[in-house]
Amino acid sequence: MAVPRIQTVCGFGCGSSLMLRMNIEKIAREHNLQVEAFCGDVASCCANDCDAIFISKELGDRIKDRAKVPVIELDNFMDKAEVEKKTLDYLESVQ
Repeated sequence: MAVPRIQTVCGFGCGSSLMLRMNIEKIAREHNLQVEAFCGDVASCCANDCDAIFISKELGDRIKDRAKVPVIELDNFMDKAEVEKKTLDYLESVQ
């Protein structure tokens, strides 16, 4: 099976999405799972090649109607428990 490609998205693709990407990669390593994560911005994220988009609830509504992949909304990018649960739930669903 191919390695899941997760796009982490924030307003400009270089701030909170970078922190989220690093947390997702760390969680995957801790659980011996493979993932390819990369950052994107809300304006162009739906055009990027990925298997899922992780995004804040505040921005999720802006892309749901355009996204062709699952959109995983998070309440708080800094909440490790929430990020871990949603990351593992997604990765287990595609294994």
